[in-house]
Amino acid sequence: MNENERIKKEKDGLDVFEDILRYAKSGFGSINPDDFTRMRWYGLYQQKPNEGHFMLRIKVPGGELSAEQLKTVGEITKLYARDITDITTRQNFQFHWLTIEDLPDIFDRLARVGVSTAGACGDIFRNVTGCPVAGIDPNEVFDSRSLINEINAFFLTNKDYSDLPRKFKTSIAGCPLHCSQPEINDIGATAVKRLRANGDEEIGFQVRVGGGLSARPFFAKPLNMFVPQDRLLSIFAGVTGIFRDYGNRENRKKARLKFLIDDWGIERFEEELRGRLDWKPDAGEDWPQPRKNFRDHLGVHAQRQEGLYWIGACVLSGRLNANQVLEAARIAREYGSGSVRTTNQQNILFPGIEQANVDLVQRALVDAGFAIEVSPFRRAAVACTGNEFCNLALTETKKLIVEIVEHLEKTVSVDEPIRINLNGCPNSCGQHHIGAIGLQGCVVKQGKGVTVDGYDVSLGGRLGQDSRFVRPIWRKVPATNVKFALENLINGYVEKRDEEEDFSDFVDRHSDEDLAALMKTTFAEDAALAAAEV
Repeated sequence: MNENERIKKEKDGLDVFEDILRYAKSGFGSINPDDFTRMRWYGLYQQKPNEGHFMLRIKVPGGELSAEQLKTVGEITKLYARDITDITTRQNFQFHWLTIEDLPDIFDRLARVGVSTAGACGDIFRNVTGCPVAGIDPNEVFDSRSLINEINAFFLTNKDYSDLPRKFKTSIAGCPLHCSQPEINDIGATAVKRLRANGDEEIGFQVRVGGGLSARPFFAKPLNMFVPQDRLLSIFAGVTGIFRDYGNRENRKKARLKFLIDDWGIERFEEELRGRLDWKPDAGEDWPQPRKNFRDHLGVHAQRQEGLYWIGACVLSGRLNANQVLEAARIAREYGSGSVRTTNQQNILFPGIEQANVDLVQRALVDAGFAIEVSPFRRAAVACTGNEFCNLALTETKKLIVEIVEHLEKTVSVDEPIRINLNGCPNSCGQHHIGAIGLQGCVVKQGKGVTVDGYDVSLGGRLGQDSRFVRPIWRKVPATNVKFALENLINGYVEKRDEEEDFSDFVDRHSDEDLAALMKTTFAEDAALAAAEV
């Protein structure tokens, strides 16, 4: 039995809450070392350098927060988190610089507005993500919010599913763009339509299982079944139960659902799942998948509700200060529907804006430091936490993604979103495996005993009909040179692309050697880049 399994078997992670409150009185030095692991079940990780501070993550099912809840996020950010909070790639917020003494008041503030941290981290059923424009998108197949809330409530603090082999990530959405990224979730449910025998239309779900990134990425595999809306919870419970019962508990590097399905095969997995259901699913269909779409919902868009609009604002790197959060809450309360929606690309949306107030709200958001009309690079950039706070990250990320985007905005002109995913280590919290440009942090040697931050540059990742992971192209590029390499690459693409060809087509058409050569071309005669060694 590995150490994590021992800790979980001795005490369930959900049983640590009262201990956290006790430690808040007795101090950081009194914390049982095993409880640092269990604290993750309530969204807590020790923050680098593990000397008294914590990161706390809250859960935001479907990415929807009321203005009152967002105001509480802003107040916690101002009072306890040194004025910063981050939107994550799973639509949550997380805080840094918290002390054990801060936590009782923080938990109390969150509880008063109905926000939970239970299951935000740890080997448990995590936040259910969804489409940030559910219920307001004129083109959606199905408004998934009620199902997200039902399934979130079922698993929340449910001890039947609180001791899983590893973390467990899910999404439910009715978005035709598949913005919730079902391809990379442990369970990804997307709404689909079929015709009944009598010719009536029925809406249900296609379900994929076993997706995930980290150091060994896998795309989720579709189950051969049509799942009615009222049966979706049974599928989630069945899949999670199989993972609980058969997932690898010896080797944590192989403890995700994707490895179980890779070992069993999807046919055996589906047979086990069907055996756990008290109903018989119909066979699935070959439902069409989106291709070459961008999934961010940014900008100004008319809602399905006549006369109302949503405004999608860009938050480069996902980082906000307290005043921005509080101003966002005010705008949502005074001019919108009283809520906001976060996205898995670390942005924020404001629904329910009356047409007469659209311009006013845009100005207010820009004044608060948000961006509405943005470059193709800014709207498509994602970055993980990085080594500023994360114990696993090798490199800094948040400042670098801003530096890269601002440089490309000055040096490159392109008419399509090119998604840049920047990650400080191989674990892919920044989802570099699916970026059009994926950057993975590494250490670069520059002489005897001298190292600097660096990045492996990979290209060609995408989701949808032609899903594929990135190809490594140029390894160990010093971080200071990455922006020049990408400038060279994208300018080369603009100059050499065929008519009707987009960036992914261009990458597919060229060899690794060709693409590496483009990155090393010195358009700006950058001497530092020319001298950099592969």
